[in-house]
Amino acid sequence: MTSSPLALFNGSYLGKKPTGIGVVAKELIKALDPNRFPLLDPLGGSREGSISIPNDLMPECGRMGHIRRLMWTQKKLPNLLKKTDAKFLLSPLPEAPIFVGCRSVVLAHDLLPLRYPQLTPLLAYHLIYVPIVLHNAEIILCNSVATAKEVHSRLKVPIKKIVTIPLGFDQGNLYPLGIEREAFFLVLGRHDPHKNLGRVLKAFALFKSGDMQLWFVGPHDYRYTPRLKALAEELRIADRVRWIPWVSDKERLQLLNKCQALVIASLWEGFGLPALEAMACNTPVIASNAGALPEVVADGGILVDPINITEIFEAMREVLLDGSLRERLISNGKERLKIYRWDLAANQIDTLLASL
Repeated sequence: MTSSPLALFNGSYLGKKPTGIGVVAKELIKALDPNRFPLLDPLGGSREGSISIPNDLMPECGRMGHIRRLMWTQKKLPNLLKKTDAKFLLSPLPEAPIFVGCRSVVLAHDLLPLRYPQLTPLLAYHLIYVPIVLHNAEIILCNSVATAKEVHSRLKVPIKKIVTIPLGFDQGNLYPLGIEREAFFLVLGRHDPHKNLGRVLKAFALFKSGDMQLWFVGPHDYRYTPRLKALAEELRIADRVRWIPWVSDKERLQLLNKCQALVIASLWEGFGLPALEAMACNTPVIASNAGALPEVVADGGILVDPINITEIFEAMREVLLDGSLRERLISNGKERLKIYRWDLAANQIDTLLASL
């Protein structure tokens, strides 16, 4: 490397089966210049200029992986910054060294653990560590105006440190296939309470008959998934509901092209990447009117009150019955996608850091 890198990209969260933040990290690093943003790589990839780090730090390694990642961040990461003489640490999540001087630029995706706190071993991480990282950061990159406002108002972070940067979607793996739609609605994501999946099940149960199904694709959680499955049994729709823990990129593409609509009726989202993925596949989106979803989806989907079960059901029924509505949503979705590109996000980040 002929000159010092602009920033080391913290890839410690990257895993073999990325979801959420992992997907953002994977796509963003692909769009950034490898010479200016060397990847701290736990997967041993062949990216130019990458720096190998331990491969037992990611979420797939469970609670101990999380603990090891935090310890590595505090003890080992500062040495890598010093060794490479990188000007910044660029982290795709709010994690950075806090006991040594470090010019960090971090992405804040949401403050859901503070908005909906859960009594777990990670509570202190969200209540104490993340706010410290955000206050220490030189710049906080927020994926939506909704997240930016919440970081400022809830944590009192100075607004001058916050920059909103629209994210993107994987254009190489998400596109229309022109195949026949099948009789199911799709929900992508974890089974956390804020995802509002219980009300989605109740809305779907209002379809009293027919072949329509509801497919949930996302990591199962021992705290919540059994309750949701029990609710499906109680509503007598268990035979029309599928639970799929994980799919490959190819399978995800197929599902998004085959479903009648994506349903993302969360009580709050800091962004809502699945909505973009659906629009990229010419798939109608039924989205909550809360959090960042209205600014991401806008007129590219049907916005619903996530508390109103009947409203969610009516949106599902409209998508099935109103062909002109479907065509309008698809057309509007294509327009929305023009501002959500990883190359644009990467260029904005590069320009911003170079100016500091």
